[in-house]
Amino acid sequence: MSKFPDSPTKTNLESSPANEIPASPLPDVENQNQPPKVGGGVGGILRRWKRDDLLKRGSLGLRAIALLFSLISFIAMASNKHGDWKNFDRYEEYRYVLAISILSTLYTGGQVFRQVKEISTGKSLLQPRTGLMLDFIGDQITAYLLISSASSAVPLTNRMREGSDNIFTDASATAIAFSFLAFFAVAASSLLSGYKLSIQSYI
Repeated sequence: MSKFPDSPTKTNLESSPANEIPASPLPDVENQNQPPKVGGGVGGILRRWKRDDLLKRGSLGLRAIALLFSLISFIAMASNKHGDWKNFDRYEEYRYVLAISILSTLYTGGQVFRQVKEISTGKSLLQPRTGLMLDFIGDQITAYLLISSASSAVPLTNRMREGSDNIFTDASATAIAFSFLAFFAVAASSLLSGYKLSIQSYI
């Protein structure tokens, strides 16, 4: 029987972690079965193109409606001449409605022409930011003028219709009504213009 205890060096070597064989990690079967994600950026670009195209067509439709309503308002007021006091040009409010309907017709007609040309050719006639600023400011000004002119002519027409309701007051009311409708169309277009301006990339 040995007089000396087992050597501590031998004991440490036998229990050393260096002598233990590490267990190999299990393969991640779940991640291996998942297909790689490809084309995420392309999908985002396509969605943005579809959104931009929808906004362009929506803005074009609203301006086309505003053009139609402004033109009807202009024709109804310009032809409202029936002699004596039944002539629109005798009243400042009606002359104001006529002037703004002409301005709205020219503005919306020009915008419709520009947008149709851009959609058909795929090329912008103006720089993107310049075009967006023109759309937003132009829509804002035109909408304000339309609501201002129509509102100013309503009290005069109501007073006339209380005394006598005839073809002159009916034509005046028609022109005013279509000015209001043109305002709603241009105001909606203004909202779209503001949204497009807010999401415009500056990079």
